[in-house]
Amino acid sequence: MKPLAVPGPSYWMQTVEFPSFGPLDAAAEVDAAVIGGGIAGLSTAWELTRAGLSVIVLEADRLAGGVTGHTTGKVTALHTAVYDTLRDKHGEEAARLYASSQSAALRHVVEVADELGVDCSLERRPALTYCEQPDGVEALRAEAEAARAAGLDASFVTETDLPYPVAGAVRVENQAQFHPLAYLRGIVDDLVAQGARIYEHTRVTGVDGGDPCRVTTASGITVRARHVVVATHHPLFDHAVLSTRLTQHRDLVIAGPLPAGQDIGGMYITEEGGKRSLRTTPLPDGQRLLVLTGEAFAPGTGEDTAAGYGRLHAWAEERFPGFTLNHRWAAQDNSSTDTLPLIGGLPTAGDNVYVATGFAGWGLTGGVLAGQLIASLVTGGQEPWAELYDPRRVGAAVRSATDFLKAQMDAGKHFVKDRLDTLGEGTNGPVAKLERGEGTVVRAAGKPCAVHRDDRGELHAVSAVCTHLGCLVAFNNAERTWECPCHGSRFGVDGEVLQGPALEPLEPRDPADL
Repeated sequence: MKPLAVPGPSYWMQTVEFPSFGPLDAAAEVDAAVIGGGIAGLSTAWELTRAGLSVIVLEADRLAGGVTGHTTGKVTALHTAVYDTLRDKHGEEAARLYASSQSAALRHVVEVADELGVDCSLERRPALTYCEQPDGVEALRAEAEAARAAGLDASFVTETDLPYPVAGAVRVENQAQFHPLAYLRGIVDDLVAQGARIYEHTRVTGVDGGDPCRVTTASGITVRARHVVVATHHPLFDHAVLSTRLTQHRDLVIAGPLPAGQDIGGMYITEEGGKRSLRTTPLPDGQRLLVLTGEAFAPGTGEDTAAGYGRLHAWAEERFPGFTLNHRWAAQDNSSTDTLPLIGGLPTAGDNVYVATGFAGWGLTGGVLAGQLIASLVTGGQEPWAELYDPRRVGAAVRSATDFLKAQMDAGKHFVKDRLDTLGEGTNGPVAKLERGEGTVVRAAGKPCAVHRDDRGELHAVSAVCTHLGCLVAFNNAERTWECPCHGSRFGVDGEVLQGPALEPLEPRDPADL
């Protein structure tokens, strides 16, 4: 088994071509400015445009090129084992509202795809959360009961269509899977047809709430808008208020065709063994592509991601004889410390600024739900679950104080410990011993320096201090990126921002000074 080299674009990104949009080059004034071109931002823009508002979308890179472009494409209201947790933390009514809102988002995806005539390989299939070990059965029985009480068509089963036995599973009927970028391509085409303006390669660096709000880009151009929506995965411009209520995790993804006649009959997930999430999607030749996610880890912790890909590949070959690996990528998600996504008014940013984040790996239903909910808030509608997802909620945060404090302690530990680690030979040894493709954080002139040796043997050096809140980055050896362990910012080997909340690149350093 020989794993692929540096991960490339996802299967979804390779098989759907989006139109290109130029950067914003002149000041603008609109009813609503949406920051972020993933499923949450584009869904919100689409809902607002359909409501008759003039809308502008501002994307720092390419549309759907971030978290959305690297998802697995599941559209389901069964989110691993969330309902028993929700019932325990927030009560039965909260679990019921969560189920009904996520189910409404699923139905909306099906309706929109049908209305727009989008061919996005949408298939209605059951979703299952399973365990192989007997000691996980009791928890799944409780989850099945909680999900059923919340209103889902849920049951506990011991038989599945997987090619290996399970000890038990929660099964929810009539969920969906699709090609997420094919779906969003239809949304984008309709947005353009309806007169919305879309700009790529336009990084927003500031938002001032008010009436109107002022949105400022890196090039100094200003957009005035009555409403602003921050749909950037991590909530930028919240002055660290929401950052403290979010934890980051990253999942590795591999994909490849299964031998003819093999399929698994649904969508599956288990938390065992570092997590495994499975689904298939149809290929043009009639085969099925297995999409497998797992080996979850926190970014910036120095995890051996190359080894993680190897474990995922070995697992797929063992469970699916004849599986052939031909795609691999990675996805990053964030979760709120009280389990619930954060959708609604952005705290401290003014009454007309909204945010959508904290989807915990279920951003497809979450992003569509966010579009519906924010559009309702902007236009004066009343959604029964608005209070459930309100980022300004207090009671839920109090009930989850333990998880909140743990997240802050973890960030604090990294802030101190990582600096101490650089006082020795470096986090991954001295620069002189770096092999090609490796990276390490060392001290240079008394300051932490992130150093990478590329495949040609040349060194690239940047500051190791994250430009968000000052934690030290660590090297991801599979994706060859620098990642912050505190809030998940990601940077290229030359310091460019790949993923926020950081807005500024890592400062360059001269390799000759090492």
